[in-house]
Amino acid sequence: MIGISKLYCGTVEPSDALRYGRSSKELPSHLLQFSSDKKPVVVWNVTRACNLKCMHCYAHATAKGHEKELSTEEGFAVLDDLAEFGVPVVLFSGGEPLVRRDIIDLASYAVGLGMRAVISTNGTLITKNMAKELRKVGLSYVGVSLDGLKEVNDRFRGKEGAFRDAMQGIRNCQEQGLKVGLRFTLNRMNVEEVPRIFDLLEEAEIPRACFYHLVYAGRGSDLVEHDLDHEETRKVVDLIIDRTKDLHNRGLVKEVLTVDNHADGPYVYLRMVQEKSERAGDVLELLKMNEGNSSGRGIGCISWDGSVHADQFWRHLSFGNVREKPFSKIWSDISHPVMAKLKDKKKHVKGRCAACKWLDICGGNFRVRAEAVSDDLWAPDPACYLSDEEIGLEEEKTEYRRQ
Repeated sequence: MIGISKLYCGTVEPSDALRYGRSSKELPSHLLQFSSDKKPVVVWNVTRACNLKCMHCYAHATAKGHEKELSTEEGFAVLDDLAEFGVPVVLFSGGEPLVRRDIIDLASYAVGLGMRAVISTNGTLITKNMAKELRKVGLSYVGVSLDGLKEVNDRFRGKEGAFRDAMQGIRNCQEQGLKVGLRFTLNRMNVEEVPRIFDLLEEAEIPRACFYHLVYAGRGSDLVEHDLDHEETRKVVDLIIDRTKDLHNRGLVKEVLTVDNHADGPYVYLRMVQEKSERAGDVLELLKMNEGNSSGRGIGCISWDGSVHADQFWRHLSFGNVREKPFSKIWSDISHPVMAKLKDKKKHVKGRCAACKWLDICGGNFRVRAEAVSDDLWAPDPACYLSDEEIGLEEEKTEYRRQ
């Protein structure tokens, strides 16, 4: 997760995180990515059921839930363990989490234990009453997934009227004073919608947007050929930076982030160096605190059936099940060779990732994407769009020739 507004526009300084000792327990949510202990943010896919059928769904959500979904009481036990372990945030996801009848009870219980509760939703089921209930719970944030405006979004979501209903859900949240933002997955079929999403942020007074790079998991695996190439990625990241800066310059406070491609961090820094920004050094310091991809360390996933994964996209590999062993024990157990390597994966990545001068900042990017393309968990992430020169390989080649 790369905070474009935080880094490029200077809404966060290194001193902001240092003031809290960089402790996950103490940091406010907007600074959590800069923690030093990297206590995991846990994505809990509470159900496989969904009222839509999105073409890029990483969870392969279906109309009906999974028969082995955790019960309410089992969910409470999981949340007890997460709170005791020091998990700062629980992100309730799915499928569509609002399909679960006990979602309010689960979110309320999490907040009562001192954790921040967040919901990732398609927004179509947020009625006025549901928004009121979510506010009463003390929910920290509602992330609503859109893939563009009406025509494009409805095609991606597999249902006419999905955009209309999601926007009504956003308005219902706003009326209740709930912080709500957008989630947008970048690909060739909707990249032209990015400017319109920025227009929507302004027109609908939405304070936050996360732009996700495509991860090849679930039904997203069928969209590999529609993923942006490196030049297209650079172009859209520049567009996101430019539009964020424009909003900032006009005094419109918006939090804009890119997610699931940690090459964005060095790219932002290199752009600021090229522009001779006085803040480039501060940005580099923040990126070092961020540490890049943190699957298996700073982010984890619990599936609907209790299986524990390194992140929400890594569903083909489970390290255990919370029905048999608490999440805290599974997460701390490094007897599994993959879990052990994920705790410090920089030692295990190969190729240009291993030689990259930004490895400490990027963290080796997404291992799931590398595995999906090369069948090698530790191969370079194919979505890294930085050139050999930008990552320092050309410097090494020049030095070798001198020798």
